[in-house]
Amino acid sequence: MIVDLGALEILEAILAQGSFTKAAVSLNKTQAAVSYKIRKLEEQLGVEIFNRDGYRAELTPAGVMVLEEGRQLLHHAARIRSIARNLNQDWEPYLQVVVDGALPMAPVMRALRTLTEQGAPTRVRLKLEFLRGVQAAFEDDDADLMIAREIDEEAHYRVALLPEIAFVLCVAPGHALAGRRNVSSVDLREFVKITIQDSRAQIGTSDDLVAADGNRALYLSDFETKKRAIAMGLGYGWLPTHLIRDEMRDGRLQAVDYANGNRYAFGPRMVTRLNRHRGRALELLERELRTQLEAEAADEAGATAAMT
Repeated sequence: MIVDLGALEILEAILAQGSFTKAAVSLNKTQAAVSYKIRKLEEQLGVEIFNRDGYRAELTPAGVMVLEEGRQLLHHAARIRSIARNLNQDWEPYLQVVVDGALPMAPVMRALRTLTEQGAPTRVRLKLEFLRGVQAAFEDDDADLMIAREIDEEAHYRVALLPEIAFVLCVAPGHALAGRRNVSSVDLREFVKITIQDSRAQIGTSDDLVAADGNRALYLSDFETKKRAIAMGLGYGWLPTHLIRDEMRDGRLQAVDYANGNRYAFGPRMVTRLNRHRGRALELLERELRTQLEAEAADEAGATAAMT
């Protein structure tokens, strides 16, 4: 059954105006045209919508139900028209984004907020992955944009380098490594390494507690959990400096005096596809991600300088 949306609009106008006559005036139609539309709707649905005995147009119980459902149909129809207008303005209906969980999330959220504030109708799915799992998810999910720590470049990739993310090797102040000087890689093997593993990696069943470098290891799924584990003294590990600024400042975490250097940085890469149409949402999101991550990197550099 196809319901006439025009008849539903007339029905709502009659209720708002209080009579068929006033509704006809408000809709710039004749009263005969309004009455005909309602009669046709009643015939189509097989119910009486209005009680016509009184002075005012009053809904029957069936009419109340028709109006309630009709308003939902009108709302959805308006939404569809709005989406169509936006798509004609080159907004994509959907974007899928994959980012490495080592990135600071605040600038990512600010970029997404800008997309919302610009009135984009685009639905965005954001997935966090880690290490090689970022590119694997980007390809497996046919995503539109990724920010990855390391990638195997493909001919159809459009790659942009983003500001570096700094890491520090740290432990809790009560951990045995906290008091050691000139710690070697051999020394590290005495202790549990707290590490991150992407969701697609597999750990061997016979050697679950041994990392690839020979260390005993505790594998976790995200950096917030990793930070808590290290702060509790379960082991040592590399953490992004943006995540532990307060803990390093107040002494809840401290850098390991590692002989090979207790800091390193990597430049994440933002990747989109050359073989895919670039709509307004992707252009805006890509630009905002770069702007927000650059601003975050400048703030982090200032905070680091103030601490040294």
